[in-house]
Amino acid sequence: MAHLTGPQIEKAAELVGTPFYAYSAPALRARAKTLRDGIPEAGFVYSLKANPNMSIVRCLSQAGIGAEVCSLFELEVAIAAGVCPSQIIFVGPAKAPQDIRRAVTVGLKAIIAESIEELNLIDIIASDCRVVQPVGLRINPAFHSMGAKLSMSGKPTQFGIDADDIDAALTVLADCDHLTLGGLHVYMGTRILNHEVVAENTRNILALADDIIAKLDKPLDFVDIGGGYGVPYDAGETALDFDKLAASVNAQAKTWKARHPGTKVIIELGRYMTAEAGVFVSQVRYIKTSKGVKFAICDGGTNLHGAAGTSAGFRRNFPMSAVTPRTSETRDWNISGPLCTPTDIFGNKVAMTDLQAGDLLRVESSGAYGLTASPLKFLSFATPAEVMIDGDDIVQIRAVETLDQHLAQFTPQTLTADQRTPVAEEQ
Repeated sequence: MAHLTGPQIEKAAELVGTPFYAYSAPALRARAKTLRDGIPEAGFVYSLKANPNMSIVRCLSQAGIGAEVCSLFELEVAIAAGVCPSQIIFVGPAKAPQDIRRAVTVGLKAIIAESIEELNLIDIIASDCRVVQPVGLRINPAFHSMGAKLSMSGKPTQFGIDADDIDAALTVLADCDHLTLGGLHVYMGTRILNHEVVAENTRNILALADDIIAKLDKPLDFVDIGGGYGVPYDAGETALDFDKLAASVNAQAKTWKARHPGTKVIIELGRYMTAEAGVFVSQVRYIKTSKGVKFAICDGGTNLHGAAGTSAGFRRNFPMSAVTPRTSETRDWNISGPLCTPTDIFGNKVAMTDLQAGDLLRVESSGAYGLTASPLKFLSFATPAEVMIDGDDIVQIRAVETLDQHLAQFTPQTLTADQRTPVAEEQ
């Protein structure tokens, strides 16, 4: 799991208060090393959507991992974290013109075009900037993944260009004087726990890449085969067999690269890189029994850990426990947060030791899609602190939102016709 001890978490709670997220720097570095050592035939990029904290991005970048970004803010975080622009790809189905302009200006590895219309827009902006911009084509293939908990390709979708339209896209691309085709991108789905599904996805994607490359007059720089590696969240799920996955993917990538020696294979991962490196810590505020059911009501719930609630698209208990158990005996508890909604239950009938007000609870596998999947503005509770723990060092990597900061965003401002919001300002 996160390799964070009870004393480390208790010390962090004293320093920043609860609720908060804590991440293990050694666990992040270890996962990056496992991936790079296990599949040396591929390169890796980190999907910031899983957890965009700058310190996490920096830690993974220092371990040799690139970045995949889906917004202007994620792009700026990656750059500020020290990721070389040549190691960043920019995906997303609705990139704004100013976002594309910024991406062109900094010289990314590739902007991943999700439609033919977007290709034309990137070309116009690249022409205006007087550069030739590498692009990747995201492809929505005819095949789909049966083993993904959330399927994202092989069906009608806003993501990518349908495989049947690739010839049309290549024709348009040939007429774009300020674009060059850098690579292909296919992402089948997420939360995959079966290594055979990953192996099959890899085979299908690389075969599709073979067919497209045969239509081209020059080699590609990369083929992004997606990722979607899952982590188990409850006792009913079996962990992904990474050794078997790595053996298959590595062998396939090696054989494929022998046919295309100038083309890199890229794997993008978010959840698998960070989920098990983080814990969410909440403090029990009240204990009550309602109609025979024991409740521990905490200062942070699904408002700060949406992935543990209904917003993640699945309803299950994350692994959780008391930071300092009082006894070895357990009973069923419902663990709830502070929200005025019955859906704020992030632990349903969890077997846990006897609890009292003031106890700290740790929710494991919380390093991905915790804050990013959370309804943070519901009831306007403060954004929590985040800390990075590395041995005896505890570093705050996000400060708690203050009341002044919260109120400042509501300051009235008279706008003029030619005034743009800060989000739209060109960098």
